[in-house]
Amino acid sequence: MAQFLADENFNNQIVRGVLRHSPNVDIVRVQDVGLSGVDNPTVLEWAAQEERIVLTHDVATMTTFAYQRI
Repeated sequence: MAQFLADENFNNQIVRGVLRHSPNVDIVRVQDVGLSGVDNPTVLEWAAQEERIVLTHDVATMTTFAYQRI
């Protein structure tokens, strides 16, 4: 099953709604794993190591760093 990491730009109301509807979905927030305030490459590195898909609304900069990783 897919595992997700919601970054600081992702709407927490969406996270709460998904978990209310489907409590078995594995979503953690950067705040929950000690990544608050870190840069995007660090968030992407952590997500890759943990095999998590990053959820973000930050298409301005996160997309660029994601493409650089691949």
